[in-house]
Amino acid sequence: MHTLPELLDRIAQYAAEQSFPDQPSMLYEPCDYILTLGGKRLRPATLLMGYELFRDSDDLSDALPAAWAVELFHNFTLMHDDIMDAAPLRRGQPTVHTRWNTTTGILSGDVMLIYAYQFLSRAATPDVVPGLLKTFNRVAIGVCEGQQLDVDFETRDDVSIPEYLRMIELKTAVLLGGALEMGALCARARHSDANHLYHFGRLAGTAFQIQDDLLDTYGDPAKFGKQVGGDILQNKKTLLVLKTLEVASEADRTELNRLMQTGSDHADTKIAAVRNLFNRNDIPAHIEAAKQQYQEEAFRHLDAVQVPEERKTVLRSTMEALLEREF
Repeated sequence: MHTLPELLDRIAQYAAEQSFPDQPSMLYEPCDYILTLGGKRLRPATLLMGYELFRDSDDLSDALPAAWAVELFHNFTLMHDDIMDAAPLRRGQPTVHTRWNTTTGILSGDVMLIYAYQFLSRAATPDVVPGLLKTFNRVAIGVCEGQQLDVDFETRDDVSIPEYLRMIELKTAVLLGGALEMGALCARARHSDANHLYHFGRLAGTAFQIQDDLLDTYGDPAKFGKQVGGDILQNKKTLLVLKTLEVASEADRTELNRLMQTGSDHADTKIAAVRNLFNRNDIPAHIEAAKQQYQEEAFRHLDAVQVPEERKTVLRSTMEALLEREF
């Protein structure tokens, strides 16, 4: 079994051995660029963890192509999401469409997706590939559906909490679950174990995003790495906002709706006012409870995977650390 840093090293080594063609440079340079912007590569690492639950060999060659396919797909979605969001920065650096142009961002993202399928076809042995493709396609469709829901919610005033939770599950969590399932498939695990790993990742990923919503408003600026209150300034309908609209008095709901229609000219004042509304309605405790519910259900699925407990140590500790993070 490998530790998380060891798995990340193996992914880095594998990535260094792969290369996009030199030409046309306007197509492939942006692909190399986004892959070097400092992503955590958590999803390919969890795929390898899922694989190692069922395999003793130090050889990860059956799973590394699938892991890299997941990373390529993830970065493809980021490249296109940045265009849709008109985002100027990604991980502190200019986004692809900002550094080059929108056409380049679209086309380079497209070719990354095609390369993801190419790497999937190299994973494990040919008899495993159809199952990998089936899982990958299901997850990829879910991610697109989640992104569309997120876009739709920007212009809706009636978003419900179940709808929001479904959106973050599709947009963020199903890829983590799919990575774990694909790792199990590469190892030829039983269907029931692969299914439990998918749901473990899906539920843990949802808890992760709930925690992210909470940190955006209540995180320590020195640790969070970006402006605390950014969601408030962008008038995002986060779980904190939706829960307040559900449990608050009519006066507080009216005030929150008013604040959600204002700009960010007086950023600190707006953030403080919205945070006060959250505090008055005990929203942090509500959100923490929701996160805890997803987290507990997730780990019940990990407990159900039929391998010795010591084999789950790296995966369990990695997820626990992510869900208790402060940044």
